[in-house]
Amino acid sequence: MIGLFKVKEKQREQAQNANRGGGAPVKKQSAGELRLHKDISELNLPKSCSISFPNGKDDLMHFEVSIKPDEGYYQNGTFVFSFQVSPVYPHEAPKVKCKTKVYHPNIDLEGNVCLNILREDWKPVLNINTVIYGLYHLFTEPNHEDPLNHDAAAVLRDNPKLFESSVRRAMVGGYVGQTFFPRCIS
Repeated sequence: MIGLFKVKEKQREQAQNANRGGGAPVKKQSAGELRLHKDISELNLPKSCSISFPNGKDDLMHFEVSIKPDEGYYQNGTFVFSFQVSPVYPHEAPKVKCKTKVYHPNIDLEGNVCLNILREDWKPVLNINTVIYGLYHLFTEPNHEDPLNHDAAAVLRDNPKLFESSVRRAMVGGYVGQTFFPRCIS
């Protein structure tokens, strides 16, 4: 708590100095921005994950995470997720979308992600690191029991070999059924 008071005190001091010097006032950060800044500074990502800020470091509330699984069905693919973080974070889970079209039981063709900690199991004690590890886990252990893409889930459940070949076909850039998937494999 002392650290939070020091941050607020420093912001107040910067705002006063900016007002005296005729410069632009310092934008006050929301509690969500402060918590997100802390979460990002403490990230401990697997080497197969990276984070980027397409709008620059001044916009921490919108960022992207790239995941390159090094095992499983999706090995060597690159999957990009966009994160939108609410000012009331951590009391509300971040909004996460998969920007890479992927044949996956837990990610639909619009990029919606079925991950319990982004919905009913979200708690303020969770953080961005937890979400990224959860997304990574979807690629190492896809779950056919809680699907968004019901066709992919049925194939995974009933014919894992066909599922594996469908994933490979999609990742190299090809059709699975009537749906085309752009190349995402390196």
